Parts: sequence; structure tokens; C-alpha cells
Amino acid sequence: MSVTAPRGFLASGIRAGIRWNAKDLALVRSAVPAVGAAMFTVNQVQAAPVIVSKAHLEVAQPQAIVVNSGVANAATGERGELDALATAAEAARLLDLEAEEVLVLSTGVIGALLPLAKLLSGLRPAASALSTAGSSDAAEAILTTDTRTKQAAVSLDGFTVGGMAKGSGMIHPRLATMLAVITTDYPLAPGETLDLLRPAVDMSFNSITVDGECSTNDAVCLLANGASGIERTPASDLAFALALARVCRDLSEQIVADGEGATVLAEIEVSGAVDDGQARAIAARIATSPLVKTALFGHDANWGRVLSAAGSAPYSGGFATVDSSRVSLSYNGTSVLERGKPQGTEPDISNGSCRIELDLGLGGGSASYLTSDLSYEYVRINADYRT
Repeated sequence: MSVTAPRGFLASGIRAGIRWNAKDLALVRSAVPAVGAAMFTVNQVQAAPVIVSKAHLEVAQPQAIVVNSGVANAATGERGELDALATAAEAARLLDLEAEEVLVLSTGVIGALLPLAKLLSGLRPAASALSTAGSSDAAEAILTTDTRTKQAAVSLDGFTVGGMAKGSGMIHPRLATMLAVITTDYPLAPGETLDLLRPAVDMSFNSITVDGECSTNDAVCLLANGASGIERTPASDLAFALALARVCRDLSEQIVADGEGATVLAEIEVSGAVDDGQARAIAARIATSPLVKTALFGHDANWGRVLSAAGSAPYSGGFATVDSSRVSLSYNGTSVLERGKPQGTEPDISNGSCRIELDLGLGGGSASYLTSDLSYEYVRINADYRT
């Protein structure tokens, strides 16, 4: 179980006919009153479901989430927004909710209109199928080019945080072509959900990349219904923040590991930067470098590419500070460069995972990023995406 692991949550996933021969419509709801929040893409081209869900969050607490795959309902104009509103209204009718209490998420091809009749007719069986056993079906129904479902759950001190996500390509902050629904039975007040969600997202979904592409549809939603019945204390609040961070991190790692065509999962650790902002800029530049990523695919450290990327990291209208005479670099614990001096070593990066540690020797700034390699298969998947 994932989204239904916390008490009081139900989920379902059915085939509505939006995608060919696959589940494509998911529904998640809280059986008891919940509060919630969401974070969305900052891409200036925003999908209709993002626009509608933002508007709903301004006036109501979310009680249910509808997710369709196959069609992104992005770049669809007024018709797209009307379709998203109609989806929320029909789901609300079936669930005895207000339309504004329903969030709508979509993923798939940009520029295509939703097959609204199929979606609306699919909502009835999706609502009828809601159950505590429906999390796996829901996690399957939100996939596009993913090769596997992504689910996680953490239980601590009498409460649980669960989640499901989709994402494989077009992954880059802020956020990425990914959707995540997170649920918890921990008691939260209406005004604090976003403040708790934001740091967990920044350390996870906003610190991953597959191909450097920021999407039109991405969203991370949190629903909290307090059904655990536990009494809140400062200690339990810390435990909740830890559990939420763990679930977000787990799901984000699963997304990168399932990156389109990915064969290598790489963690970029930057330390010793002038400050955290510059460290993040450098980590992001390395993680998105096509030359670094293709070297990873070839299981070849070719570490000069990392240095080149680090030295060209855009920051504050210029570049982040790097002094090549102070830089140290290692792959999977094997040092290749110590304070600017090559070590004459060849690290082994043949096992499908790689940890790249870059110490700039300038200050206390640090940041980390998860990324994947760039393979022939990535090109094939995206060249054939609509066909």
C-alpha cells in the first residue's frame, strides 16, 4: 500500500480508454475531512489542471484528487480549463463533495484535448472502486513512459505517511514532468500543510533531473486527515517532518532510477562552495550536462567533463565561483583530483550507480542532486513518443 497506507484514505485506478490498453484514470480521496496543499510547476506555460487546481486550493481544502494519464490537457486554451472544471465537478457529484474540494492532475501528450466523454464516464466506476486496497491500481493508472509504479510509505509513532508518483522523462525542477500524491493520517491544521510540504519537496523532487526539461503539468499534493487520532507534540511534529521527507525522497529516487532509458543512477554531492546557492547551481549544472550524462552511460568517469560543467554553472547573472587549484573530486570514493592535482586513478563506475563528490575548497556551501545517464534508449523513447 502507498496512498492508502494512512488511515482513512481510499484509492482506485481504472481504464477509461484515454490510453490504449492501459489503466489511465486514478482517484484518491479521504473518507474523513482532510486539509491539504500542493506545489506546482513554475513553467510559464501551465496546464489547465494546474490552473484549476490552484484556483480550488485558494477557496477550499482538498478532499479528493483525480489523475488522468495519456493526455496532459496543456496548451489547450479555454476548452482545456472547462474540461478540467467539468472533471472536478463530476467527481465532486459522485463523491458528495464541492467541486472546489477536488484537485485535478493530468499527464501525457501536450497540445491534445482531453477525451472528456471517456474521462467523465470513467469517473463512476473509479468512484465505485474506491477502497483501501486500491493504491496499486491508482499508482499504475498515472503512468506514462514509466516502466514501473512508484510507491512509498513510512510509519512512525502511531501515524503513517504514504505516497505514489509518476515520472520518467522531462524531469527537472521546478518541478518536473512528474505527479505525486502524498497522504497522511497525521493531524495538521489548514494553514500549515504547505509550510511542511515545501522543505520536503525542495530536498527531493526539486533536487532531481533526468533530462533538464521542466514541464507544464507537474504537481505534488499532500492530504492530511488526522485519522490516526494521535496527540500532537513537538516531538511528533519532528517525526512527521522526517517521515514526509523520507517518502518524498524515496519517490524522487524511484523517478530518477526509472528515467527514460536510464542505466545509471548518479548522486552529485557538492561541498566547499561559497554558499548553498552556488553549490546548488553547480550541482544542477553537472547533473544536467549531456557530456557528463553520456559518460555515465559509457561507464567512463571522464572526470574533466564534471570540472568543465562546474566552471560554467550560471549563477546570479554570471557564474558560480570555482577555483581549479582548490578543487577535489572523487567517484564512488576513489579520488581522481586532490586540490587541483590529478591522482592518476581510474574509478570503477560499472555497477549502475555512481556517487560523484566535488569539494570546491572555498566555503561551507553544499548541495546534492540525483540524476541519470543519457542513453540511446532515451532518444528512441522520445522520438517515438506520439507514435
